[in-house]
Amino acid sequence: MNTYAKTHLLVLDDWGMAGLTDEQRRDLFEVIEDRYDRGSTLITSQVPVNNWHQVIGDPTLADAILDRLVHNAYKITLKGESMRKKRKSLTKTPKADT
Repeated sequence: MNTYAKTHLLVLDDWGMAGLTDEQRRDLFEVIEDRYDRGSTLITSQVPVNNWHQVIGDPTLADAILDRLVHNAYKITLKGESMRKKRKSLTKTPKADT
């Protein structure tokens, strides 16, 4: 846990794909609390921020975690089609005539 707290940039990729257990909630709070005003945290998620309370599960811990994350955050919302879809159509090879 100390390593996560001390790193300059912590990246949580695809965050919120599943709800958190009690242990995961407590661990996340501990890491976010230890990092507050000490390091950067980058979170990527397909879950809208206003649904993160539901993902975290416990309302009190969700408030505490999100208070430390959201209020000092830069939010970037991407629009458009998935790059995976675009890349797939760009790399398709035409079928050979037989």
